[in-house]
Amino acid sequence: MYHILMLENQTIFTKKVLKEAALLNLSSGQPRVLEFLKNNDGAMQKDIAQACLIEPSSVSSVLSKMEKDGLITRHINADNKRSMDVTLTQLGKEMAQHIEDIFNQFEKEALADFSESEKETLLTLLKKVNDNLTGRGRSED
Repeated sequence: MYHILMLENQTIFTKKVLKEAALLNLSSGQPRVLEFLKNNDGAMQKDIAQACLIEPSSVSSVLSKMEKDGLITRHINADNKRSMDVTLTQLGKEMAQHIEDIFNQFEKEALADFSESEKETLLTLLKKVNDNLTGRGRSED
């Protein structure tokens, strides 16, 4: 039952977000990258890939389109010449704010009938599930 509900929730939420993102001419990988960069501007490509759960080869093509569209700039990392730092442009910052608003809108919709206590419990439990699935959860022997 868990897997069905999680897949359904993810699919419904993602479709809603991507429908709105498409109105901003954003492709499917870009909203999460914009959200990450809004909070981590100047991040390295590998960190973006890891945080956004995108394969490094895929993040490169997502970033190329974003750079072409004027949302980001990429610069060689001063400490590691083989790495690229990614920075939001002014347009990118504006789009990141739009995306944050979209995420907040659908999160509010999804949690509309929840009390504050229920929201807190749900988020705590989902974080625990994520930790378990990523191996960050502690194992009970």
